[in-house]
Amino acid sequence: MHTFLLVPTDFGVGLTSVSLGMVRALELAGLKVGFCKPIAQEYADSSGPEHSTELIARTHGLKSPKPLDLAYVERRLSDGQLDELMEEIIHLHQQAALGHDVVIVEGLVLSPQTSFARQINLQVAKSLDADVIVVSGAEQESLKELFDRVEILMQLFGGTKAPNVLGVILNKVRFPEAVESFARSLSGLPCLQDGAPMRVLGSIPWQKQLTAPRTRDVADMLGAQVLYAGDYEQRRVQSIILCARAVSNTVELFKPGVLVVTPGDRDDIIMAASLASVNGIPLAGLLLCGDYAPDRRIMELCHGALKTGLPVMLVASSSYNTATSLDRMNQEIPIDDRERAERVTAFVASHIDHEILRLRCGSPREAHLSPAAFRYQLVKRAQAANCRIVLPEGSEPRTIQAAAICQARGIARCVLLGNPDEVQSVAKALGIDLPEGLEILDPELIRKRYIAPMMELRKAKKLDALTAEGQLEDSVVLGTMMLALDEVDGLVSGAVHTTANTIRPALQLIKTAPEYELVSSLFFMLLPDQVVVYADCAVNPDPSAAELAEIALQTAESATAFGIEPRVAMISYSTGDSGSGSDVEKVREATRLARARRPSLLIDGPLQYDAAAIESVGKQKAPNSEVAGRATVFVFPDLNTGNTTYKAVQRSASCLSVGPMLQGLRKPVNDLSRGALVDDIVYTIALTAVQGAKLVKAVKEG
Repeated sequence: MHTFLLVPTDFGVGLTSVSLGMVRALELAGLKVGFCKPIAQEYADSSGPEHSTELIARTHGLKSPKPLDLAYVERRLSDGQLDELMEEIIHLHQQAALGHDVVIVEGLVLSPQTSFARQINLQVAKSLDADVIVVSGAEQESLKELFDRVEILMQLFGGTKAPNVLGVILNKVRFPEAVESFARSLSGLPCLQDGAPMRVLGSIPWQKQLTAPRTRDVADMLGAQVLYAGDYEQRRVQSIILCARAVSNTVELFKPGVLVVTPGDRDDIIMAASLASVNGIPLAGLLLCGDYAPDRRIMELCHGALKTGLPVMLVASSSYNTATSLDRMNQEIPIDDRERAERVTAFVASHIDHEILRLRCGSPREAHLSPAAFRYQLVKRAQAANCRIVLPEGSEPRTIQAAAICQARGIARCVLLGNPDEVQSVAKALGIDLPEGLEILDPELIRKRYIAPMMELRKAKKLDALTAEGQLEDSVVLGTMMLALDEVDGLVSGAVHTTANTIRPALQLIKTAPEYELVSSLFFMLLPDQVVVYADCAVNPDPSAAELAEIALQTAESATAFGIEPRVAMISYSTGDSGSGSDVEKVREATRLARARRPSLLIDGPLQYDAAAIESVGKQKAPNSEVAGRATVFVFPDLNTGNTTYKAVQRSASCLSVGPMLQGLRKPVNDLSRGALVDDIVYTIALTAVQGAKLVKAVKEG
């Protein structure tokens, strides 16, 4: 078991953000990671649980030991009980290490209240035999100034019994081009680690959007009266404008993510901001100052803007004083802002050298596919697949944003079906720059060329030209025809269409794969410690035993394709021979049929859910089973059970899910929830690309 201690050079380096990213980076290396913040460190404007520990818990699902209270630590030190204090910290570290390959320990930040921070960090490093990683922030200082800080810290850590200092992580880097010269200087420092040079382990660029608070956070910080909440839980403040000029000189500043700060009696600014919102510009909000409540008649005129979700707030302070307070706003991630924490985590992890850390830790005791590692591998596989994916709902805002992300990151070559002018207009209103290579096809211009091929595909149904043209008015049907003719590798729809609207054309034009007779669905459930698969949760209401066996085989094959070793549990209300009845017999027969078709597959059933998922229960209820307690694929007996279970786990356990992914078709078609978020669409596009690559490979090999 290995330990990394993160030691900051100064206050404000973004230590918590680096901790979040470090946990993710090591998870991506396949390691099981623990976290420990031995000593709580809260600041004047902080309240509630210790910040780092709580953020790690909410973002990574890690249960870390409760940190020691700072006042308690001060009493221990004043009584000369440093050794006793280290013993307590070692105990906390051991708690964090249970069941893990590596532990991230977050050190103390030097501040007026913690002048002893460097002494404590040094003692913790020695006591835990930890590799020290120095964390420094380059937001305001030059890299020369940062080097001086690192050198001073190294000298403090010097001596014959110095701990290993592995390297430096630079955070908030504004001049990435200077990092190379910094690294050269770093390698010349007196070496404290068995002859290995000091190195830059990560260089994390400054990204303003990662510091963007929610509009709600701004309201809370200012103690604002919320007149109209709108979307203030979701919208983020990317920039702030203080409106004192005439409207004609202000409107060009109204852009997505802008918080408009103005006196409450500036009816002209209020109406202009409302018009911008009605025209599709998602402002962060309207903050009215001076304790001037807006005129009721004016707000009635602005009702359309309020319906778009525009937040409106009121504060008593003047515009100038309000702007000053906003400029000094705490940039820490609120512990309930999971979206921002996840974005910061992913961004920081992507700029840390995973390989050096993995080599330092050695091989994991058992390969571990965490939720983060699953998403990372999913994106990597999609990028390698280089598939062309059609999105029939081409002018839908979330779809446009997801397509832009996928195109820019190389996840897929996206094709939006929609009027180009309308797509561009929606993108402009959202502040999205459509990347080069993103295709926009106008259905009106391409529809007719698919009439004859569609008639040929459905000649058994005697489809005529007029009917075919009418059906092709549906963009999902049009996109499905593109897939049927191999012009694209996959299709994603459902942001505004029903599941039936997405599946029906696929069954008519794509049809099932040769080895299967039905289409089913699965969800990847991203539990805190692992990723498991649930099926069928979206398509087949009451499958027969033969159909249930087919669903199990389809799902096992899909799990393998996405890096999950399939251990298939056929779920029932009974385990083994403990129960009887038609429902249990169906599951028992389905298990027998699946084993007969694929003898090498690890599959068992009937199993109760707890017997399948929890090792201790599995050993008790099914001691001879190779699946019980270790299942990675859960096949439910009917749609009622599957859909209810997936939603219960998703909501009650705060579990993220990816899907539904359809399986059994000759070519990949995937359905979205109509409440899908942009990230949901991005990952569904990635799933579809991986499916597409798998089918292309199978065709070439077959």
